[in-house]
Amino acid sequence: MLYTLSKAQYDKQELTTLLAQLQPTDALLLWQDGVLQAVKNPQLFANRENVFALTQDLQARNLTVTVETISLEQAVRLTEGFYPQVSL
Repeated sequence: MLYTLSKAQYDKQELTTLLAQLQPTDALLLWQDGVLQAVKNPQLFANRENVFALTQDLQARNLTVTVETISLEQAVRLTEGFYPQVSL
């Protein structure tokens, strides 16, 4: 399953719960304003597999993060590899 976070505001406890439920076969994509989560809560995303941030959105906000960054083309491939997609 592919989870996507696109908002700047999420409750930290809600994020912690979501991340605890991720399975090795799941992926999480931070995009749009969701990339801010990797800056606001880096400890939640540290050392996690299959967590990605969209490079284009990071560049638009002049941000650097410690999670793996991917291009828009790679994000499309991610949607092909992880199904279904759940937008949070």
